[in-house]
Amino acid sequence: MNIIETHGLSRRFGRTWALRDCELAIPAGHVVALVGPNGAGKTTLLSLAVGLLRPTAGELTVLDGEQPGSGAARSRIGFVAQDAPLYGHLPVGDMLRVAGNLNLRWDDERARDRLAELNIALDRRVRALSGGQRAQLALTIALAKRPEVLILDEPLAALDPLARHYLMSSLMAAVAEDGLSVVFSSHVVSELERIADYLVVLNGGRLQIAGAVESLLARHVMLTGPGAETFLDSQQFAVVHAQHAANQAHLLIRTSGESDAAPPGWQSRPASLEDVVLGYLRDPDARMLTGPATAVLA
Repeated sequence: MNIIETHGLSRRFGRTWALRDCELAIPAGHVVALVGPNGAGKTTLLSLAVGLLRPTAGELTVLDGEQPGSGAARSRIGFVAQDAPLYGHLPVGDMLRVAGNLNLRWDDERARDRLAELNIALDRRVRALSGGQRAQLALTIALAKRPEVLILDEPLAALDPLARHYLMSSLMAAVAEDGLSVVFSSHVVSELERIADYLVVLNGGRLQIAGAVESLLARHVMLTGPGAETFLDSQQFAVVHAQHAANQAHLLIRTSGESDAAPPGWQSRPASLEDVVLGYLRDPDARMLTGPATAVLA
């Protein structure tokens, strides 16, 4: 089952295209990191997936053919928006009652037990909670729907490092307990390798790469050597991004899959997920699609 599938998906705001010609199929059973700079189209894609926006062109379906925002889709998808909208004047217990009345499926016992484990008192007003506690409350409400898919838009953006750690740990515990599929957007690249097993990179409203992390890492290598020009016509390597520093070139290359051996005079090491993400983001024209990547020498 594909939890999100798009064909020619585009969305425009006025004269600005937030997404252009997006072809994407995200299979179920993954923790998916959606990555890109500000304005890349991440929030637009997630808003389209939950039915808050409609496409300008193309189509998007969820859960193997459901229309975003339909009753069937809403009951199976939990969503936490970037600003985690909550009623600040309400006590936490009343916030749970409001959420329970708004959702067809609701596990109140689970929500209360989870908040007790997090030491979030039901009689505290939402606006009196810390940023990390508000994020945990929003996540608790989403999980209490017992969804099949959880979509989180920048859940770590406003949190300090300790709060980020607690939030992601509790999220991974929920994934293990419920077998959830998760799609989350993030700027915190260092967090991705620990939790994500599927990666989607957007840049300038266009899809750059998408795939299982293990497969992507197997196809990328970091090379350090005297110069990049020898790779421009290579059939074995495609240069994704290159940087020069201290008379050396540092290249992220995509291999043909036939050999990872470094050429004479070069040193190679396996690419990390951070290497791959930053390499593509630094070159908006690079795509992991059919044909060679575009090389940018900086």
